[in-house]
Amino acid sequence: MTTQTTRLDSLRFKTARAVLIALVGTGAYLGAALLFSSSASAATSPCSDPVASAPAGPATVSAVSTPGFGRVLVVGSGAYAGCSLYLLTSDQLHALSGAGFACNDSPTVLGPACDTVLWPALLTDGAPIAGPGVNPTLLGTVARTDVLAGGVSVQQVTYAGLPLYRFRFDDVPGDTQGADLFDPVTSPTGIWYRVRASRGGPAPGQAQLQFETVGPETVLAATMDPDFTDVFADAKFPVYTLSSDSGHESACHGQCAQDWPPVLTSRRPEAIAGVDRHALGIIVRPDGTHQVTYHGQPLYLYDKDAYIQGKVGTAGINGAGAQTQWGIFNTILP
Repeated sequence: MTTQTTRLDSLRFKTARAVLIALVGTGAYLGAALLFSSSASAATSPCSDPVASAPAGPATVSAVSTPGFGRVLVVGSGAYAGCSLYLLTSDQLHALSGAGFACNDSPTVLGPACDTVLWPALLTDGAPIAGPGVNPTLLGTVARTDVLAGGVSVQQVTYAGLPLYRFRFDDVPGDTQGADLFDPVTSPTGIWYRVRASRGGPAPGQAQLQFETVGPETVLAATMDPDFTDVFADAKFPVYTLSSDSGHESACHGQCAQDWPPVLTSRRPEAIAGVDRHALGIIVRPDGTHQVTYHGQPLYLYDKDAYIQGKVGTAGINGAGAQTQWGIFNTILP
């Protein structure tokens, strides 16, 4: 949902990504990923490298200031210094219910494992080190036996309780291809965000809202993941209101917020394509994130709307009129 667009730094990188996009369209996701990685490895140790073995020392996490996301976390040292770090919202279910991590080594519809290839886990041997701008009290670890082959126990770095990952299609430090990615490949579905340095949690950038034709209807929609739309089609997802919300407050937390993720923003949301900018606002959720409102009503996405073109899920409006234990969710018409 951020307006920041990552610029590719070299013709080599652009060529590799163009080949990747073409191959994804034909279903050769893993082969494209390998080509992408090998084309970059001659010049640097790419942020896209998979996790293949346990680390030999402690990981360092640092913070950098960005114009679109604010101050966010990156790998602080070693071969991947400067590579963007991400969290997955549905990993919160591990803390809420003891459920397994949503990004794990189980087979995915794309083939390669989530936590070693698609979103390489940030592992550490020993307590992680807080680099510049990082709150050391928020750094921690969680034991994982679902990352390396054979069930080997390793420690993954956490920040404010959530595990940290790199992204397969980030090539060099500064790339943010994984930011704000509504990912149906994880189980359960979640949203990948960059990570706030100040208190942890999502750093979503600026939300963009517009009226978009989704299937047979035109509804208010949020733009998710503008940097990776080559694979995720237009990446515009319908937004919903909840009947039980009142007084500019959200009644959707815990499991509700996993099924119906709040539309988040780092600053005042942007109105596009006929949306009245005065109708857009912000409320602060209990975790300190900022949720977008429309005429005072908090806005949500629906996890069943997430899709990858031709791979998993379908583009559409799958949550309109849904009657849930938290209330009724409805779309917004022009």
